[in-house]
Amino acid sequence: MDIKTASALRRLRLVSAPEAISFLLLLVCSVLKRTTDFNAVPAMGMIHGLLFVVYVVFWLDAWNRTKWSLGTAALYFVLSVLPFGGFVAERRLKNEAEAEVIAARARREGVVQA
Repeated sequence: MDIKTASALRRLRLVSAPEAISFLLLLVCSVLKRTTDFNAVPAMGMIHGLLFVVYVVFWLDAWNRTKWSLGTAALYFVLSVLPFGGFVAERRLKNEAEAEVIAARARREGVVQA
């Protein structure tokens, strides 16, 4: 994996959790709007919308660089629209990055021929 691909995956991973948190906060704000006089939906909606757009841009970049299959790319997109999906995406991306580092070290040390 080259440095640009690794960077694209890292950016996607780093924006996944904040995007998920903003989505959950938006849901809480929506409930509070309906049950109290507190209305933070416009502000939280703007923050979540911005983070979602950033996630999609980083997702497209990662898909382009990694050459994911359509199924893998669709999985990461679907995870972005589920309330806790961003946390799952972040964990999966972290595990993939760790596996790639281990494989690269093994190739460098001559343990694996790949």
